[in-house]
Amino acid sequence: MVKPLILENPALEAPEWRISDVPVPYEEAVKTMEERAAAIAEGAAPELVWLLEHPALYTAGTSADDSDLIDPKRFPVFRTGRGGQYTYHGPGQRVAYVMLDLKRRKPDVRAYVQDLERWLIATLAEFNVTGETRTDRVGVWVRRPEKGLTAEDKIAAIGVRIRKWVTFHGVSLNVEPDLDHFSGIVPCGISQFGVTSLADLGRTATMADVDMALRKTFDGVFGRD
Repeated sequence: MVKPLILENPALEAPEWRISDVPVPYEEAVKTMEERAAAIAEGAAPELVWLLEHPALYTAGTSADDSDLIDPKRFPVFRTGRGGQYTYHGPGQRVAYVMLDLKRRKPDVRAYVQDLERWLIATLAEFNVTGETRTDRVGVWVRRPEKGLTAEDKIAAIGVRIRKWVTFHGVSLNVEPDLDHFSGIVPCGISQFGVTSLADLGRTATMADVDMALRKTFDGVFGRD
């Protein structure tokens, strides 16, 4: 079942918000995103933020290196048009597919990616987790001093595609996935750092808690003054 939720934003027409209660097959999600992005570009549909989970799978972005697929038989592998390299999606991970019209907002791809990072960092702060970005690595990272002075793990990934200035694909935030599932790939082509989750950090949070935090922090980043 998909629940439509509306974000209140008096300064900008509110995007539609959807939450899928059951894991969505990846190919179905891509088809839905492409159709919606085309409709948004034509002015025939409002913007959309879609929160969901996928069955366990790997995706390969446009920069994926085949040598980073360590165990190709472990889960289905999907080639996708989003930017980035290999990533994992699966139960316990909140995926947010974001379909916004940058012509109505700010037609700046770099600024959009930075806004996604800011959104994730603000969401993590709701759970007393300090997320950080790195100039040489995409995504959101958490320092792990208990593992070493310079140790840090990735907690959220970003991969986007933009067509006719409408965004799709988006972000994934590790809530309580099986972290061993990441071992079948080199996540985002980065082997020297690990992955973590809210649960791994000792934060007890349901998917509903994370959804509420994502909605709470969204307008502070993507709203219009």
